[in-house]
Amino acid sequence: MKVAVLPGDGIGPEVTHEAVRVIEALALGIELKHAPVGGAAYKAYGHPLPPETLEIARASDGVLFGAVGDPDCDSLDRHLRPEQAILGLRKELTLFANLRPAKVFKGLEDHSALRPEVASAIDLLIVRELNGDVYFGEKGFRTTPNGEREGYDIMSYATSEVRRIAHVAFRAAQGRGQRLCSVDKANVLETSQLWRDVVIEVAKEYPDVALSHMYVDNAAMQLVRNPGQFDVVVTGNLFGDILSDQASMCVGSIGMLASASLGERTTAHGTFGLYEPIHGSAPDIAGKGFANPMATILSAAMLLRHSLGQADAADRVEAAVGKALEDGVLGRDLGGSAGTTEIGDAVLERL
Repeated sequence: MKVAVLPGDGIGPEVTHEAVRVIEALALGIELKHAPVGGAAYKAYGHPLPPETLEIARASDGVLFGAVGDPDCDSLDRHLRPEQAILGLRKELTLFANLRPAKVFKGLEDHSALRPEVASAIDLLIVRELNGDVYFGEKGFRTTPNGEREGYDIMSYATSEVRRIAHVAFRAAQGRGQRLCSVDKANVLETSQLWRDVVIEVAKEYPDVALSHMYVDNAAMQLVRNPGQFDVVVTGNLFGDILSDQASMCVGSIGMLASASLGERTTAHGTFGLYEPIHGSAPDIAGKGFANPMATILSAAMLLRHSLGQADAADRVEAAVGKALEDGVLGRDLGGSAGTTEIGDAVLERL
């Protein structure tokens, strides 16, 4: 089993280090190969995604990714900025399905922005399409007839793109509560009308899954009002980006949410994927030793489950994280005082 470790920028190396400690403690014979990415790669090699890093990722069964983003690189041309590394990896590795689970761990109900009785019911999975929408559509600047500068970004989806993400979502729902909510804006956007039409068509192949539809503005409201109603949510790139971050605060902290980006490629052990926390590089706290590594550790658990075929090991890691939280080992993002290494030690002890 081979895993590419791409720590990246900001707190990425700190939190990734703790996840690597957990993987190594499992003693499963996993080969770990580190490579630079993001701002760190640009400073060393002149590009956020060097060919050597991409090759290491391609040769692995899965990728453990930290975070990218460096204020020192903000003035670079867009194609050289750190964030282009993750977009490039998704494109080059054909990773089109982003899985973001959101669940309130026992003992964290009071840390949610929601009332404890509302937060305690949260156990959902957001399936976000990654390779389409406005992020990858035609974009640029132009001049209007009256001489104004105008920016534009084109939102579009092809039937095949919607169909493949729909299949991922329906299969995920089959393994959970057999309920799927498709989120769009079909009352305004033609792109969303196509999305809804295709999802309805694919649903015929999954008669055991109950399908519902919701406009994105209502979905944002319902995530706060009654998040327990959701099991699996499938949506496009833009809407999924927003709703998954909202879900992170519903469960208490963005420092607790893991994610998996999957494609169609299979390995000897499972489905190839890239695994990362959703919190970003947080340069303001980088190097201070108090970034919460639990989202990265939980991302490693998803890697074990989906790409390495090690479901039992994944269960152990998630249980160890849950026990540490229940025992009051909380980072500053959750109102505690535990530092990065201290949290890693606590998880290892319970593992």
